[in-house]
Amino acid sequence: MTLLICGEALYDMFLDCEDDDGTLRFDARIGGSPFNVAVGISRLGGKSALLTGISRDMLGVRLAAALEREGVDTRFLIRSGRRTTLSLVGLDAEGVPAYMFYGLGSADCNVKRKKLPPLTADIDGMHFGSYSLVVKPVANAFAQLLRDAGERFVSVDPNVRTMVEPDLDVWRERVAEYAARADLLKISTEDLEALYPGEAPEKRATDWIAAGVELVVVTDGGDAVNAWKQDGLTTRVTPPKSKVVDTVGAGDTFQATMLAQLQAAGDLRQALRDLDRDGVDALLDLAARAAAITCSRRGADLPTRADLEAWSLPTGE
Repeated sequence: MTLLICGEALYDMFLDCEDDDGTLRFDARIGGSPFNVAVGISRLGGKSALLTGISRDMLGVRLAAALEREGVDTRFLIRSGRRTTLSLVGLDAEGVPAYMFYGLGSADCNVKRKKLPPLTADIDGMHFGSYSLVVKPVANAFAQLLRDAGERFVSVDPNVRTMVEPDLDVWRERVAEYAARADLLKISTEDLEALYPGEAPEKRATDWIAAGVELVVVTDGGDAVNAWKQDGLTTRVTPPKSKVVDTVGAGDTFQATMLAQLQAAGDLRQALRDLDRDGVDALLDLAARAAAITCSRRGADLPTRADLEAWSLPTGE
Protein backbone atom coordinates (compact mmCIF):
# COMPACT_ATOMS: atom_id res chain seq x y z
CA MET A 1 0.00 0.00 0.00
CA THR A 2 1.08 3.59 -0.63
CA LEU A 3 0.95 6.91 1.21
CA LEU A 4 -0.07 9.79 -1.03
CA ILE A 5 1.72 12.99 -0.03
CA CYS A 6 -0.10 16.11 -1.19
CA GLY A 7 1.58 19.49 -1.50
CA GLU A 8 4.30 21.56 -3.08
CA ALA A 9 7.53 20.83 -4.94
CA LEU A 10 10.11 23.59 -5.33
CA TYR A 11 13.75 24.59 -5.26
CA ASP A 12 15.31 26.00 -2.08
CA MET A 13 17.90 28.61 -2.99
CA PHE A 14 20.47 28.93 -0.18
CA LEU A 15 22.53 32.11 -0.19
CA ASP A 16 26.05 30.76 -0.59
CA CYS A 17 28.15 33.90 -0.73
CA GLU A 18 27.99 37.60 -1.53
CA ASP A 19 30.68 39.60 -3.31
CA ASP A 20 31.56 43.18 -2.47
CA ASP A 21 29.88 44.37 -5.66
CA GLY A 22 26.55 42.86 -4.51
CA THR A 23 26.76 39.71 -6.62
CA LEU A 24 24.96 36.84 -4.90
CA ARG A 25 25.65 33.14 -5.39
CA PHE A 26 23.09 30.51 -4.44
CA ASP A 27 23.18 26.79 -3.74
CA ALA A 28 19.97 25.30 -5.18
CA ARG A 29 18.45 22.23 -3.49
CA ILE A 30 15.24 20.35 -4.25
CA GLY A 31 12.59 20.81 -1.57
CA GLY A 32 9.14 21.71 -0.44
CA SER A 33 7.77 20.21 2.78
CA PRO A 34 5.51 17.53 1.20
CA PHE A 35 8.20 16.76 -1.40
CA ASN A 36 10.63 16.13 1.47
CA VAL A 37 8.15 13.92 3.32
CA ALA A 38 7.58 11.76 0.24
CA VAL A 39 11.33 11.34 -0.28
CA GLY A 40 11.89 10.68 3.43
CA ILE A 41 9.34 7.86 3.53
CA SER A 42 10.92 6.21 0.50
CA ARG A 43 14.44 6.51 1.94
CA LEU A 44 13.24 4.73 5.06
CA GLY A 45 11.88 1.84 3.03
CA GLY A 46 8.26 2.93 2.79
CA LYS A 47 6.05 3.44 -0.24
CA SER A 48 5.06 7.00 -1.10
CA ALA A 49 3.60 8.91 -4.01
CA LEU A 50 3.56 12.69 -4.50
CA LEU A 51 0.54 14.64 -5.69
CA THR A 52 1.63 18.09 -6.82
CA GLY A 53 1.84 20.35 -9.83
CA ILE A 54 5.17 19.96 -11.63
CA SER A 55 6.42 22.38 -14.24
CA ARG A 56 7.79 21.31 -17.59
CA ASP A 57 10.54 23.91 -17.16
CA MET A 58 14.18 22.96 -16.49
CA LEU A 59 13.62 22.90 -12.71
CA GLY A 60 10.42 20.89 -12.88
CA VAL A 61 12.11 18.26 -15.06
CA ARG A 62 14.80 17.93 -12.40
CA LEU A 63 12.27 17.68 -9.58
CA ALA A 64 10.45 14.84 -11.35
CA ALA A 65 13.74 13.07 -12.08
CA ALA A 66 14.74 13.36 -8.41
CA LEU A 67 11.48 11.72 -7.33
CA GLU A 68 12.09 8.84 -9.70
CA ARG A 69 15.65 8.38 -8.43
CA GLU A 70 14.35 8.32 -4.87
CA GLY A 71 11.74 5.67 -5.66
CA VAL A 72 8.74 7.97 -5.10
CA ASP A 73 5.70 7.10 -7.21
CA THR A 74 5.20 9.87 -9.80
CA ARG A 75 1.89 8.82 -11.36
CA PHE A 76 0.00 11.56 -9.46
CA LEU A 77 2.13 14.43 -10.75
CA ILE A 78 0.13 17.08 -12.62
CA ARG A 79 2.40 18.58 -15.25
CA SER A 80 1.95 22.05 -16.69
CA GLY A 81 3.77 24.87 -18.44
CA ARG A 82 3.69 27.07 -15.34
CA ARG A 83 6.98 27.90 -13.65
CA THR A 84 8.55 26.15 -10.65
CA THR A 85 8.30 27.81 -7.24
CA LEU A 86 11.54 29.17 -5.79
CA SER A 87 12.25 29.61 -2.10
CA LEU A 88 15.12 31.87 -1.05
CA VAL A 89 16.59 30.61 2.22
CA GLY A 90 18.65 32.65 4.66
CA LEU A 91 20.13 31.06 7.80
CA ASP A 92 20.83 32.70 11.13
CA ALA A 93 23.79 31.86 13.39
CA GLU A 94 21.97 28.80 14.78
CA GLY A 95 21.11 27.48 11.32
CA VAL A 96 17.42 28.40 11.64
CA PRO A 97 16.02 29.30 8.21
CA ALA A 98 14.04 32.30 7.06
CA TYR A 99 12.19 31.82 3.79
CA MET A 100 10.98 34.04 0.98
CA PHE A 101 8.78 32.30 -1.58
CA TYR A 102 8.37 33.21 -5.24
CA GLY A 103 5.57 30.99 -6.40
CA LEU A 104 2.17 32.57 -6.90
CA GLY A 105 0.99 31.44 -10.32
CA SER A 106 3.45 28.54 -10.31
CA ALA A 107 2.80 24.89 -11.11
CA ASP A 108 2.38 23.61 -7.55
CA CYS A 109 0.03 26.45 -6.54
CA ASN A 110 -2.30 25.98 -9.51
CA VAL A 111 -3.57 22.45 -9.08
CA LYS A 112 -7.35 22.60 -9.65
CA ARG A 113 -10.10 20.25 -8.57
CA LYS A 114 -10.96 19.22 -12.11
CA LYS A 115 -7.34 18.18 -12.68
CA LEU A 116 -7.09 15.92 -9.63
CA PRO A 117 -6.29 12.32 -10.57
CA PRO A 118 -8.61 9.68 -9.08
CA LEU A 119 -7.52 7.98 -5.87
CA THR A 120 -6.54 4.41 -6.61
CA ALA A 121 -7.23 1.40 -4.38
CA ASP A 122 -3.59 1.11 -3.29
CA ILE A 123 -3.67 4.56 -1.61
CA ASP A 124 -4.42 3.77 2.03
CA GLY A 125 -3.35 7.09 3.53
CA MET A 126 -2.74 10.74 2.69
CA HIS A 127 -0.59 13.50 4.16
CA PHE A 128 -1.20 17.23 3.75
CA GLY A 129 0.76 20.28 4.80
CA SER A 130 2.36 23.68 4.26
CA TYR A 131 1.19 26.48 1.97
CA SER A 132 -0.78 24.19 -0.34
CA LEU A 133 -3.36 24.13 2.48
CA VAL A 134 -4.15 27.82 2.01
CA VAL A 135 -3.11 29.06 -1.45
CA LYS A 136 -5.89 28.91 -4.01
CA PRO A 137 -6.69 27.11 -6.22
CA VAL A 138 -4.62 24.20 -4.87
CA ALA A 139 -6.05 24.69 -1.36
CA ASN A 140 -9.58 24.15 -2.65
CA ALA A 141 -8.48 21.13 -4.66
CA PHE A 142 -6.86 19.49 -1.65
CA ALA A 143 -9.83 20.31 0.58
CA GLN A 144 -11.96 18.37 -1.90
CA LEU A 145 -9.44 15.54 -1.83
CA LEU A 146 -9.73 15.49 1.96
CA ARG A 147 -13.50 15.17 1.67
CA ASP A 148 -13.01 12.33 -0.81
CA ALA A 149 -10.61 10.45 1.47
CA GLY A 150 -13.28 8.07 2.70
CA GLU A 151 -11.87 5.70 5.32
CA ARG A 152 -8.27 6.40 4.41
CA PHE A 153 -5.75 7.45 7.06
CA VAL A 154 -5.06 11.22 7.10
CA SER A 155 -1.98 13.02 8.44
CA VAL A 156 -1.37 16.78 8.55
CA ASP A 157 1.45 19.17 9.46
CA PRO A 158 0.35 22.82 8.96
CA ASN A 159 3.94 24.07 8.54
CA VAL A 160 2.68 27.66 8.55
CA ARG A 161 4.24 30.00 5.99
CA THR A 162 2.94 33.52 6.64
CA MET A 163 5.17 34.97 3.93
CA VAL A 164 2.99 33.07 1.44
CA GLU A 165 -0.38 33.66 3.13
CA PRO A 166 -0.18 36.33 5.85
CA ASP A 167 -3.83 36.05 6.93
CA LEU A 168 -3.73 33.78 9.98
CA ASP A 169 -7.53 33.46 9.96
CA VAL A 170 -7.18 31.61 6.65
CA TRP A 171 -4.65 29.25 8.23
CA ARG A 172 -6.83 28.70 11.31
CA GLU A 173 -9.86 27.88 9.17
CA ARG A 174 -7.94 25.35 7.10
CA VAL A 175 -6.22 23.75 10.09
CA ALA A 176 -9.60 23.30 11.79
CA GLU A 177 -10.97 21.66 8.64
CA TYR A 178 -8.10 19.19 8.46
CA ALA A 179 -8.01 18.55 12.21
CA ALA A 180 -11.66 17.47 12.05
CA ARG A 181 -10.60 14.61 9.76
CA ALA A 182 -6.99 13.86 10.71
CA ASP A 183 -5.72 10.76 12.46
CA LEU A 184 -2.24 12.20 13.07
CA LEU A 185 -1.53 15.90 13.52
CA LYS A 186 2.00 17.22 14.05
CA ILE A 187 2.71 20.89 14.69
CA SER A 188 5.62 22.98 15.98
CA THR A 189 5.39 25.29 18.98
CA GLU A 190 6.32 28.12 16.60
CA ASP A 191 3.27 27.40 14.44
CA LEU A 192 1.04 27.02 17.49
CA GLU A 193 2.11 30.42 18.80
CA ALA A 194 1.49 32.01 15.40
CA LEU A 195 -1.98 30.48 15.06
CA TYR A 196 -3.12 30.62 18.68
CA PRO A 197 -1.01 33.24 20.50
CA GLY A 198 -0.90 32.85 24.26
CA GLU A 199 -2.69 29.50 24.23
CA ALA A 200 -1.02 26.59 26.02
CA PRO A 201 -0.08 23.72 23.65
CA GLU A 202 -1.95 21.19 25.80
CA LYS A 203 -5.17 23.22 25.48
CA ARG A 204 -5.07 23.16 21.69
CA ALA A 205 -3.92 19.53 21.62
CA THR A 206 -6.79 18.37 23.81
CA ASP A 207 -9.25 20.32 21.65
CA TRP A 208 -7.96 18.46 18.59
CA ILE A 209 -8.16 15.15 20.44
CA ALA A 210 -11.78 15.97 21.30
CA ALA A 211 -12.37 16.66 17.59
CA GLY A 212 -11.24 13.11 16.80
CA VAL A 213 -7.50 13.25 16.12
CA GLU A 214 -5.89 10.02 17.32
CA LEU A 215 -2.41 11.44 18.04
CA VAL A 216 -1.28 15.07 18.35
CA VAL A 217 2.48 15.69 18.36
CA VAL A 218 4.00 19.07 19.26
CA THR A 219 7.68 19.60 18.47
CA ASP A 220 9.85 22.37 19.87
CA GLY A 221 13.04 22.44 17.83
CA GLY A 222 15.79 20.67 19.72
CA ASP A 223 13.79 20.74 22.95
CA ALA A 224 11.09 18.35 24.15
CA VAL A 225 8.52 16.63 21.94
CA ASN A 226 5.10 16.29 23.56
CA ALA A 227 2.27 14.02 22.46
CA TRP A 228 -1.39 13.49 23.34
CA LYS A 229 -3.37 10.39 22.34
CA GLN A 230 -7.07 9.69 21.97
CA ASP A 231 -7.03 7.15 24.82
CA GLY A 232 -5.83 9.79 27.29
CA LEU A 233 -2.15 8.95 27.11
CA THR A 234 0.27 11.89 27.28
CA THR A 235 4.02 11.61 26.94
CA ARG A 236 7.20 13.61 26.43
CA VAL A 237 10.57 12.72 24.91
CA THR A 238 13.80 14.69 24.70
CA PRO A 239 15.49 14.84 21.27
CA PRO A 240 19.18 13.89 21.10
CA LYS A 241 21.80 16.58 20.82
CA SER A 242 23.67 16.89 17.55
CA LYS A 243 25.80 19.32 15.62
CA VAL A 244 23.46 21.63 13.70
CA VAL A 245 24.39 22.78 10.21
CA ASP A 246 20.86 24.02 9.61
CA THR A 247 17.34 22.95 10.56
CA VAL A 248 15.89 22.91 7.04
CA GLY A 249 13.77 19.78 6.61
CA ALA A 250 13.94 18.73 10.28
CA GLY A 251 10.17 18.81 10.74
CA ASP A 252 9.63 17.03 7.42
CA THR A 253 12.06 14.32 8.53
CA PHE A 254 10.19 13.89 11.81
CA GLN A 255 6.90 13.55 9.92
CA ALA A 256 8.30 11.15 7.31
CA THR A 257 9.80 8.91 9.98
CA MET A 258 6.55 8.63 11.92
CA LEU A 259 4.63 7.80 8.75
CA ALA A 260 7.18 5.27 7.52
CA GLN A 261 7.14 3.49 10.89
CA LEU A 262 3.36 3.34 10.99
CA GLN A 263 3.24 2.10 7.40
CA ALA A 264 5.73 -0.65 8.21
CA ALA A 265 3.36 -1.91 10.92
CA GLY A 266 0.59 -2.53 8.37
CA ASP A 267 -2.78 -0.77 8.64
CA LEU A 268 -1.87 2.86 9.36
CA ARG A 269 -4.86 3.81 11.50
CA GLN A 270 -4.83 0.57 13.48
CA ALA A 271 -1.07 0.80 14.01
CA LEU A 272 -1.55 4.30 15.43
CA ARG A 273 -4.41 3.23 17.70
CA ASP A 274 -2.44 0.23 18.99
CA LEU A 275 0.48 2.32 20.25
CA ASP A 276 0.90 2.25 24.03
CA ARG A 277 3.19 4.63 25.94
CA ASP A 278 6.32 2.67 25.06
CA GLY A 279 5.24 2.55 21.44
CA VAL A 280 4.58 6.29 21.22
CA ASP A 281 7.87 7.06 22.96
CA ALA A 282 9.76 4.79 20.57
CA LEU A 283 8.07 6.40 17.56
CA LEU A 284 8.89 9.93 18.72
CA ASP A 285 12.44 9.03 19.71
CA LEU A 286 13.17 7.51 16.30
CA ALA A 287 11.65 10.52 14.52
CA ALA A 288 13.73 12.89 16.66
CA ARG A 289 16.89 10.95 15.89
CA ALA A 290 16.13 11.10 12.17
CA ALA A 291 15.55 14.87 12.41
CA ALA A 292 18.89 15.26 14.21
CA ILE A 293 20.64 13.58 11.28
CA THR A 294 19.01 15.99 8.85
CA CYS A 295 20.07 18.94 11.02
CA SER A 296 23.68 17.76 10.77
CA ARG A 297 23.58 18.21 6.98
CA ARG A 298 22.97 21.15 4.72
CA GLY A 299 19.43 21.46 3.43
CA ALA A 300 16.68 18.85 3.51
CA ASP A 301 18.93 15.81 3.11
CA LEU A 302 16.79 13.23 4.90
CA PRO A 303 18.30 9.99 6.28
CA THR A 304 18.00 6.48 4.96
CA ARG A 305 17.22 3.50 7.16
CA ALA A 306 20.95 2.65 7.13
CA ASP A 307 21.76 6.19 8.31
CA LEU A 308 19.36 5.79 11.22
CA GLU A 309 20.76 2.42 12.23
CA ALA A 310 24.35 3.67 12.07
CA TRP A 311 23.54 6.83 14.02
CA SER A 312 21.97 4.76 16.76
CA LEU A 313 25.24 2.97 17.47
CA PRO A 314 27.31 4.23 20.44
CA THR A 315 29.93 5.62 18.04
CA GLY A 316 27.26 7.75 16.39
CA GLU A 317 26.02 9.43 19.55
